[in-house]
Amino acid sequence: MERAEKGYTKHIIDKINNEIGKVIVEQEEMMKFCMVGLLCGGHVLLEGVPGLAKTLMVRTLAKTMNVDFKRIQFTPDLMPSDVTGTKIFNMQTREFELKKGPIFTNFLLADEINRTPPKTQAGLLEAMEEQAVTIDGESIHLPSPYMVFATQNPLEYEGTYPLPEALMDRFLMKIIIDYPSAKAEKEVLERYHEGFNTVDLDSSGVEAVCSGEDILMCRKEIKEVQVDDSIFDYIIQIVSETRNYTSIEVGSSPRGSIALLQSAKAYAVISGRDYVIPEDVKAVAYPVLRHRIALRPELTIEGIKEDKVIDNILMQIKVPR
Repeated sequence: MERAEKGYTKHIIDKINNEIGKVIVEQEEMMKFCMVGLLCGGHVLLEGVPGLAKTLMVRTLAKTMNVDFKRIQFTPDLMPSDVTGTKIFNMQTREFELKKGPIFTNFLLADEINRTPPKTQAGLLEAMEEQAVTIDGESIHLPSPYMVFATQNPLEYEGTYPLPEALMDRFLMKIIIDYPSAKAEKEVLERYHEGFNTVDLDSSGVEAVCSGEDILMCRKEIKEVQVDDSIFDYIIQIVSETRNYTSIEVGSSPRGSIALLQSAKAYAVISGRDYVIPEDVKAVAYPVLRHRIALRPELTIEGIKEDKVIDNILMQIKVPR
């Protein structure tokens, strides 16, 4: 694969954002972090109450890329083999044949992932970490590029199962989606009034503007982003503080440090730079770390959220200049 020209990645991301903007109103922060995940090759978890366009955003993003896309609607009765696939005996050939599950794709939408039991959730673990699936002892590689976007409803909602820590840690980011502003919601109403239909994205004019090869090329550019030694120290200080902070029961692992570095590099490129600055690290710290720390029970009871604690940590650590 050829080396990407400087600015190539930002050009591709801008084209994708233009297409998504034909469907999604506001939500610039969500889209920017989703682009970071795409560039890093990391998996993204979107959390928010039903009806905030989480699924629509992922469907639209997939449509902007000329790659294979599949969706799994997670339900309480879904089995692991429904996700990964299984081997079926062929009476004609007298041999077992592989019937691949929907996990065999470039771009997977795991919709409402916390509505299925942990046993089925675990079916994604190997795929998300090693880009492979083991079926009846045979390891089968998944296509490249490969990425999982998962949506989930807040755990206070009835009929949800908390994701296991091991699965949560496989996600590069956890993005919280909030209610739109009144202005944005009015624009949504106007679009629906004029005939917008979420089922028919073709009518919105969304087109494929890049390929899987383009995404792999962009990821090569991310690897070449310059990082000063002081940025490495800054990241280590932030993650180390999550392990020592009195309000946190369980801090981030080194995987969190790696995710913070990779995300900051992607954020820098999207912002038009080939080097990382402290503000890049601070911007991605919330989605990268919020699902990698566990607050003490008494704080959770008081309604204190992970973002508030991360905010406090960032405020007390000296920013390198």
